[in-house]
Amino acid sequence: MSVLPNLHRARFLRKGRQTVALKFGTSGLRGLVSELRGPPAYTYTAAFLRVLRDRGALNEGSEVYVGRDLRASSPDIAQLVHAAIAEAGQVPVDCGALPTPALALHASSKKAPAIMVTGSHIPDDRNGLKFYRADGEIDKRDEREIVEIHAAMGDTVPSLSAVDPVRLGTEPSQGYMKRFRGFFEKDSLSGLRVGVYQNSSVARDIIVDVLRGLGAEAIALGWAASFVPVDTEALRQEDVALLKQWAAAEPFDAIVSTDGDGDRPLVADAGGVFVRGDLVGAITAHFLGADCVVTPVSSNSGLERCGYFERVVRTRVGSPYVIEGIATALAEGGKCVVGFEANGGVLLGSPVEKGGRNLPALQTRDSVLPILCVLSAIAKTGRPLAEIAADFRFLAGASGRLEGVPTESSASFLGKLAADETYADKIFSVLGGIANIDNHDGVRITARNGEVVHFRASGNAPELRCYVEAEAESRADELLGWGLALGRAQILES
Repeated sequence: MSVLPNLHRARFLRKGRQTVALKFGTSGLRGLVSELRGPPAYTYTAAFLRVLRDRGALNEGSEVYVGRDLRASSPDIAQLVHAAIAEAGQVPVDCGALPTPALALHASSKKAPAIMVTGSHIPDDRNGLKFYRADGEIDKRDEREIVEIHAAMGDTVPSLSAVDPVRLGTEPSQGYMKRFRGFFEKDSLSGLRVGVYQNSSVARDIIVDVLRGLGAEAIALGWAASFVPVDTEALRQEDVALLKQWAAAEPFDAIVSTDGDGDRPLVADAGGVFVRGDLVGAITAHFLGADCVVTPVSSNSGLERCGYFERVVRTRVGSPYVIEGIATALAEGGKCVVGFEANGGVLLGSPVEKGGRNLPALQTRDSVLPILCVLSAIAKTGRPLAEIAADFRFLAGASGRLEGVPTESSASFLGKLAADETYADKIFSVLGGIANIDNHDGVRITARNGEVVHFRASGNAPELRCYVEAEAESRADELLGWGLALGRAQILES
């Protein structure tokens, strides 16, 4: 039997509990591969399983489903996860490489927990674990308990050889595709020509297959052998250029893609212009007939102005908070509740019935549903995506990030911005002063001229993120540059 990666048939030795800089962010555990691959992948998995066992939610011999994305480190980390599951007395089930929502859907259908090995959109030198209970994605309480149990574990774990998990094949991915084929009518996308930017997305082939199954002409573009960190909240300039290049070379109704684990959509219009994620979410919610949308404070303020939704519920950034908001909205009488994040990932809070076809709820971020809803809106109305998007009257938005900013530096800047009115007023005097400060998550400032600048620390990486809104795209770009320069200068001074 082969040994687990990097174990050398020895005990795991940890140099100290505080040396591993892994943490839960907006959705899952994240950190450098060098910090995760080895003892932490094993011990965090063991801590998650312990939480479930302590609650009576996991029995001896129960199956635990494991999936992974396509980054280079994911197979090794998955082996460690399998080993921890087996050592805990459960049965590891290897679902292979598949989208996170496909794994979540399959595990929930089996009423079993799941673990996804993925760093989502972050670079290849980082990775992570995303945990699911049998009833869905873990929440912040679960995260706290996992961290507490992990901290109390010993400094060593047993010497282990690699286990041979149950291998499931393509069943979860097939079930995921069946979900969409059962809701969207056959040939409903007939006549559309769609570019699919495949990059290294684990959903790259699934998207092509689903689109072709619904009648669209799907053209595969940009397949990548190595990992590409597609971030739909801070699109790389290389990706922006590729979208424009493909759109200029041949006619497309839209170009679509996802991030690494297939839970965030990327959508561009016929001109190759990126449609920001919260707008994709809004188009999706409207197409599905939502009376209530649940979304973080970072999503565009146009949601309240567009008039398409009876209620807009704002949350902190992160899928656990959106899920909490969905539960509240349903308890308060929401009939069709759709959640989404600024990255475009859609969480379907309630079942949807449309034209006699049903789509069950799935409260984890999904990329394929919003892609299909946007394309269906094009097909149904016969209008170009740019016109459909304009109907929602969103302010022009832009977002960016300062990389390599320690969490402590971000906290110092944000704390001062929120607490020192004189400091904040002086900085924002160039925008006419401050009309409102929202400290719901980070610091979101609405200036007297109506423009918005929102700073928050990333939960997944050492980054300070900046989101802006303005009347025109050119002004949003200018405002984003100003915001990033401001953040950089203030952090350097501190």
